Amino acid sequence: MPQTVQGVIARAKGAPVEVVDVVVPDPGPGEAVVRVDTCGVCHTDLHYREGGINDDFPFLLGHEAAGTVEAVGPGVTDVVPGDHVVLNWRAVCGQCRACLRGRPWYCFATHNATQRMTLTDGTELTPALGIGAFVEKTLVAAGQCTKVHPDADPAAVGLLGCGVMAGFGATVNTGAVARGDSVAVIGCGGVGNAAVAGARVVGATTIIAVDVDDRKLEAAKNFGATHTVNSSTEDPVEAIRSLTGGHGADVVIEAVGRPETYEQAFYARDLAGTVVLVGVPTPDQKITLPLLDVFGRGGALKSSWYGDCLPSRDFPMLVDLYRQGRFDLGAFVTERIGIGDVEEAFDKMHQGDVLRSVVVMEGSG
Repeated sequence: MPQTVQGVIARAKGAPVEVVDVVVPDPGPGEAVVRVDTCGVCHTDLHYREGGINDDFPFLLGHEAAGTVEAVGPGVTDVVPGDHVVLNWRAVCGQCRACLRGRPWYCFATHNATQRMTLTDGTELTPALGIGAFVEKTLVAAGQCTKVHPDADPAAVGLLGCGVMAGFGATVNTGAVARGDSVAVIGCGGVGNAAVAGARVVGATTIIAVDVDDRKLEAAKNFGATHTVNSSTEDPVEAIRSLTGGHGADVVIEAVGRPETYEQAFYARDLAGTVVLVGVPTPDQKITLPLLDVFGRGGALKSSWYGDCLPSRDFPMLVDLYRQGRFDLGAFVTERIGIGDVEEAFDKMHQGDVLRSVVVMEGSG
């Protein structure tokens, strides 16, 4: 029987979010219903509310979630009711040209649930990133569920569903940072600090955090930054070069998504170094670089999709690192809030007051 639960929607562009009743259908073939325990408030949810993704309103917001599988549809074998899972928004298909070439993290045909959740009047909801997890229970494709160890704090491990995985993966998967490398991270919000943490985990020796907010730079030190640069008071390119023997960093992670910071990243890398763009730009933004500089500096200019992660491989590994005390996922959780506090959390995000506000569903602790 379909269930009616509470969820947070964006009904129109720029309008405050609302807590409403949401109808969750029984899972069909290849689908699962997940009881949501926690869901992080990510900047992408704000993009949806502001119409920055598309205009397929109303949106059921939330996507950075952990929970427990409640029911599965026909044909589902990878998860069963009772499994503790982190939700992912890139469920690989296994059949596209990327998957068949052994590169499933580039899957070009990721899938979501076929059915739609609705309002009580039958209005179909568009789930953010194919998940929609600011809700007590959500319907997803079973492949969007990644099993994790049941004793891990869901508020912490749920953040692997988006921002933390994006930053960590940008460093480790896309940037291929190795022991002894120098790394600079431009933009030290949740994604940037996850990139800093990833650099420390794999053994980078010089880790330079760059931001305009001293609070974020102080947090970056806790995640492993060996040096910090406030780019509102000093030239970040010159500062990064000065901290790397005058050469520039081996890998520069751009976690802002703006033309001016991308240009800084480009010139702050060493010859044959790598730039990784993980900050998400808007459709109107463009960069202009001398083609001779692109050629003459060599190296690689990469973008990182979801940290180029494979959830079935990366989520359990990162949860293990967290449980061993080697990767402090809990440090990304600034506050735990209720389902009715999402709009206020967006305001705090704007002010730079939080790394992550995490919605804890009633009864989840």
